Amino acid sequence: QIALWLKKIYKNQPIPAFEANKRTVDILYDLAERSEARDRDVSLLIEDKMQKAKEYEAEAKYLQGLLAESLALSLSSLSSKGTSYLDVLVNSAMILETKDTSLVSFFYAINDMTSELYATESKNRQMELELKDRMKKLTGALMLEKQIREDLEKTEKYLEFEMSKAEYQSQKTKFLKDKSKDFKVRIKAAEDQLTATGLHKSLTHESLMSLSE
Repeated sequence: QIALWLKKIYKNQPIPAFEANKRTVDILYDLAERSEARDRDVSLLIEDKMQKAKEYEAEAKYLQGLLAESLALSLSSLSSKGTSYLDVLVNSAMILETKDTSLVSFFYAINDMTSELYATESKNRQMELELKDRMKKLTGALMLEKQIREDLEKTEKYLEFEMSKAEYQSQKTKFLKDKSKDFKVRIKAAEDQLTATGLHKSLTHESLMSLSE
């Protein structure tokens, strides 16, 4: 089956050499099946088109006969204006996809297109409303984002100021602690010096304050 398909594809040309194993055979078989199925579909489509062409031709002959019999008219006897009107009628029927050129068919087609137009316009209006609503929400979200950014910048500046302030207070506290330690050392040294010179502890400021109380 694969060999026949390859001969059909390449016709009089030589078939390229290939390694015949399970994988290549499976691939070629699948391609052959798909190609045959496509060819069958194309053949059916061609037959359908040919059948429709015959039907249109038969209908055209019938209409020509009808015109010739009832009105003694033919396409060759129509004036340029009449031919123009006929072309407009045919083109309108083709655009509206009517089954024939009767007024009823035209009315049905126009009503269908009008209904479709109204439905499309209604859908478009609904989409416009949804778009406006989304734009409104988006604008609100952007404004909220802007406000959050501004608040965040203010908060960052405030935190930066507070951190600087805390750093200053920390340095000041360290300075005061260091000074306090220095004063304690000096006081202790002065007390030791006074004690060494013979000053009695009862004469110190602290003892005198306690005695006074």
